[in-house]
Amino acid sequence: MQKWNLVFDIASCTGCHNCTIAVQDEYVGNDFPGYAAEMPRHGHRWVEIERCERGRHPAVDLAYMFRACQHCDDPPCLRAAHTDAVRKRPDGIVVIDPQRARGQKQIVDACPYHAVVWNEGLQLPQHWNFDAHLIDAGWNAPRPVQACPTGALRALKVTDDEMGRVAAAEGLERLEMNRICRPRVYYRNLYRVTRVFAGGTLLTNRDGMETCVAGARVRLLRRGDVVGEARSDSFGDFRFDALDPFSGEYRIEVTADGCHDYVATFELGESHWLGEIRLDAA
Repeated sequence: MQKWNLVFDIASCTGCHNCTIAVQDEYVGNDFPGYAAEMPRHGHRWVEIERCERGRHPAVDLAYMFRACQHCDDPPCLRAAHTDAVRKRPDGIVVIDPQRARGQKQIVDACPYHAVVWNEGLQLPQHWNFDAHLIDAGWNAPRPVQACPTGALRALKVTDDEMGRVAAAEGLERLEMNRICRPRVYYRNLYRVTRVFAGGTLLTNRDGMETCVAGARVRLLRRGDVVGEARSDSFGDFRFDALDPFSGEYRIEVTADGCHDYVATFELGESHWLGEIRLDAA
């Protein structure tokens, strides 16, 4: 059976918030019986784009993270609900019933992704339901996907086997949050949020002038094993990314034409800039 999945490419998102605005436009002031009650005008964002920063000046990486209901195949909200207030549809979409869920605040607390919010006025847990009412009306994608100008969001209705092949081919990951929820939202380039980088700038003195060292060969080693190789760019900068945070001691080895080799060790916690590394001229 084909089921809905969402793919978000972190590297393609520019933080325009069109997806957030599209959801607010759809639900603020509108009621969809059986699918969703009206979204409050203020204080609620059923779809959110989170700004994520790594590193610090002068080496900073900025990325944006899609946050919304993950439409889990084993949803904790469903297990916490009473009177069939939450249902998992055959097409993979999770819906919180706007009538049966009233007063059930435990549904909010059950979500490990903090994707369910409490509507105090209606005494109702609410979430982004994949625009299920539009899907049932024949739309081929929910509004956040249609509103995304960069293609960072994609909706795929495929079998689980097909989705597994797509995930493997594109290196997609899911947020499991220390529980086996089996979410149906997949992330590309998730390392931009969950992992760290290390880098630096190579300089040397030539003819009395400080010069960037371009094209230097840089190796990164951990416990004697090479975990990455890079070349410095025209500004002398190099970077190794997708490293495990707080993973201990690393060693860099630098080889550049016209310069003596350089070796150093450092402890990696969060994203780390090694600073300006001055190579002695050979």
